Amino acid sequence: MVRIGVVGTNWITDRLLDAAKDIADFQLTAVYSRTSEKAKEFASKYGVTNLYTDLEEMATSQEIDAVYIATPNSYHAQQAILFLENGKHVLCEKPMAANASEVKSMIETAKHHNVLLMEAMKSTFLPNFKVIQDNLHKIGPIRRYFASYCQYSSRYDKYKEGIVLNAFNPTFANGSLMDLGVYCLYPLITLFGAPTEVKATSMMLESGVDGEGSVLLKYDNKDAVVMYSKITNSYLPSEIQGEKGSMIIDKIHTAEKVEIRYNDGTVEVLTVDQPHPTMYYEVKEFVDLINQGKIESSINTYENSYTTMQVMDQVRDQIGLVYPSDHK
Repeated sequence: MVRIGVVGTNWITDRLLDAAKDIADFQLTAVYSRTSEKAKEFASKYGVTNLYTDLEEMATSQEIDAVYIATPNSYHAQQAILFLENGKHVLCEKPMAANASEVKSMIETAKHHNVLLMEAMKSTFLPNFKVIQDNLHKIGPIRRYFASYCQYSSRYDKYKEGIVLNAFNPTFANGSLMDLGVYCLYPLITLFGAPTEVKATSMMLESGVDGEGSVLLKYDNKDAVVMYSKITNSYLPSEIQGEKGSMIIDKIHTAEKVEIRYNDGTVEVLTVDQPHPTMYYEVKEFVDLINQGKIESSINTYENSYTTMQVMDQVRDQIGLVYPSDHK
């Protein structure tokens, strides 16, 4: 049994805990929130009695083996490092941190203390992502990767009323790239590694974050096109184009349907059943790795997380997206 504490009590934590109900080795034993009222309210839903409003106290607790961190991006590195230094395994919500320098420090700390650190990027653990990897050879030499994740945020309505919520606040290292663009870039890095060149553009909001953006990424024998937005919707699927055909992925972040359309007009449906909630697969990997005594996922590797953040740093540099945490 792996005893888990959660840091952060928003909707994504509820989503993860709902997914974890089907994992026998997962046990929620502690909850952290900045206020005792919020901690009590959240913990009462799950019958948890170990409540914390002090992270240092939680990090030294004998009631937990690991934590799931779901706080704003700007807090990820500091909080993860605290738990890693105290011998606790860390599942950290995506993006791993605010910049590549922070990710590097997190990885070094995990290695030094011989504990597991894993980015909670759910997409790459899904059964249909394995299908993508296993069938890429069928479309011949790959020439283009195209991924789109554009989802209008209800928080943008508040923004237009003059209320800047966390999603559009640079203090928390937020914005379109960090929230949605990472879902397009992480699978790209997982499949094809680091690009040789990155060119980015975006529409910046007055609050200081990006509302939407596009990235062109060059490889030796292919290119990639990535689009993301929190201020518009898109209904386009994502696509990997090869010389023999194209692989169509309905949603790059959840990959519910995958098929190949060959040049001769034939279609091969590759979709497999994903019976569990999408976050189940990342939690299962995390718990299994702990029980196996491993300190790194072979899927969401340290290299994949670090390289993705390096690319995102390049994008931010080009579009002028700066966070207060960059100067720590």
